[in-house]
Amino acid sequence: MAKKEVKKVVLAYSGGLDTSIILKWLQDEYNAEVVTFTADIGQGEEVEPAREKALKMGIKPENIFILDIQEEFVKDYVFPMFRANTIYEGEYLLGTSIARPLIAKKQIEIAKKVGADAVAHGATGKGNDQVRFEIGYLSLNPDITVIAPWREWDLNSREKLLRYAEKHGIPIEKHGQKSPYSMDANLLHISYEGGILEDPWAEPEESMWRWSVSPEKAPNTPEYIEITFENGDPIAINDSAMSPATILRTLNEYGNKHGIGRIDIVENRFVGMKSRGCYETPGGTILLKAHRAIESITLDREEAHLKDSIMPKYAELIYNGFWFAPEREALQALIDNTQKNVNGVVRLKLYKGNVEVVGRRSDNSLFDANYCTFEEDEVYNQKDAEGFIKLNALRFIIKGKQK
Repeated sequence: MAKKEVKKVVLAYSGGLDTSIILKWLQDEYNAEVVTFTADIGQGEEVEPAREKALKMGIKPENIFILDIQEEFVKDYVFPMFRANTIYEGEYLLGTSIARPLIAKKQIEIAKKVGADAVAHGATGKGNDQVRFEIGYLSLNPDITVIAPWREWDLNSREKLLRYAEKHGIPIEKHGQKSPYSMDANLLHISYEGGILEDPWAEPEESMWRWSVSPEKAPNTPEYIEITFENGDPIAINDSAMSPATILRTLNEYGNKHGIGRIDIVENRFVGMKSRGCYETPGGTILLKAHRAIESITLDREEAHLKDSIMPKYAELIYNGFWFAPEREALQALIDNTQKNVNGVVRLKLYKGNVEVVGRRSDNSLFDANYCTFEEDEVYNQKDAEGFIKLNALRFIIKGKQK
């Protein structure tokens, strides 16, 4: 299939080996003007060096975009997801998945600003990210041309990439021994894939983990924290008001200290194969526990159960890349409507990898000790339960009499 002619392309650019090679490859294969976009979403690495690398490779200064989007990431993507208590396949807190639509959105915005007719990414043809990026692009601009080099070139091994880099004078920085894992990080999590993790029986070595101490080495004394919620979102820790990104960053520090948030799972990728991944989501693990706790006293029973019933579908939409889909937005509207009374404070005990809820309070609490007390009360007639039980058992009584 012949390549579509493009004049200007916006590349999601980290400054690493793969995207640096893609930058050069786009210039050569498409003879296109390249615009680079580097997103700071709290990955914990310097992003400014990407500017120097792009300049060295001939990118015009006005075509280099480096944006700090951490606050937008947490406020408009992470927090809405956590309002739904979202987990994929029972464990995964979707740290990689939730970052992709924002990156795609920014690429499309930059493309419009600079008059680009194409966008490009460095996701491989085996993973979920290609789907997430490209559905995002086409949802926001159905006329944009999408270039996915990994599905076009034959540079399908690290050795070939290194030879290409050497041939074209692409600088390769070496900082000691390279990690054997494919990693992705942002303010919500860090992921590890590949290497020995491709054997689902092999335990990852302790040196792999970067964002948390092992529970065995965590402090021997528990630590208590309080998280304040307003309309389902955390707004303060220990009575100290913070911005969304600062909230998550602070919770990450607590989780790191106490060995919280490690998981090792085999997940079902959207493209069809199973994949083993290890994830560290220290702050998100704490936040999920706290959010469920404040909901437990502020949500009506059927409201809570309805949320739980739609959550797997909502999680699947995010995992598969359908953040901008009308069905995800419809579910979000329902979820957000349930959060108007999710206000209050949750007290948590952090200790050696565990997050334990030890207190919750709210002015909107539906918990009424007058009804649920085991002591004598004047508001509940226990005899009323007899009719309730008989009505619920009526179909079984009728069926039983037929036998």
